[in-house]
Amino acid sequence: MKKNLIITGLPGAGKGTQAERIIDKYGIPHISTGDMFRAAMKNETALGLEAKSFMDKGELVPDEVTNGIVKERLQEEDTKNGFLLDGFPRTMEQAVALDNIMTELGRQIDAVINIEVNPDVLMARLTGRLICRNCGATYHKLNHPPKVEGVCDRCGSTDLYQREDDKPETVENRIRINQEQSKPIIEFYSEKGLLHTLNGETEIEDLFQEVQDIIG
Repeated sequence: MKKNLIITGLPGAGKGTQAERIIDKYGIPHISTGDMFRAAMKNETALGLEAKSFMDKGELVPDEVTNGIVKERLQEEDTKNGFLLDGFPRTMEQAVALDNIMTELGRQIDAVINIEVNPDVLMARLTGRLICRNCGATYHKLNHPPKVEGVCDRCGSTDLYQREDDKPETVENRIRINQEQSKPIIEFYSEKGLLHTLNGETEIEDLFQEVQDIIG
């Protein structure tokens, strides 16, 4: 069984949904960079405090700090039967560092699950969210529209709005940046024969069946 996994995909591809199913079924920890940073800062590890010093200034945490935190996390007891890395590696430097970390730990990455969705579909998914300014109810233009267009089901308010980061130009920019960032990493794992690209537009359960076929 392939158990040391990386999951990757553009924002809105459904990566989170599949990640939840993987950790539920296989009982391996879901390791995301955000969670790792929070844990390292909470435990006040040397690297955690270093990461915090950058984040407090609104700066990106340098690769060597991120890599160090990943290495610490992958040495914890709960990863001995496998893990699911999410949000790492994001850069080629991190991908190479992860290779070195795994070699040092006497382990290897078994599979990289890449969930691919047409950017136009991602745009529709990510720009469809509407929020009621009055009661906070959340809708989606495609998947969960209000019963009457423009009117909140819950409180009857007609003040439905879109968050700044859900607006088309913001989403388009996010998708573009993510595509540029992920391209070399996708190629890196493809050359190693570890990449499994799945169509994220299939039904959630069908997609998870494909994921299980990969894990074995």
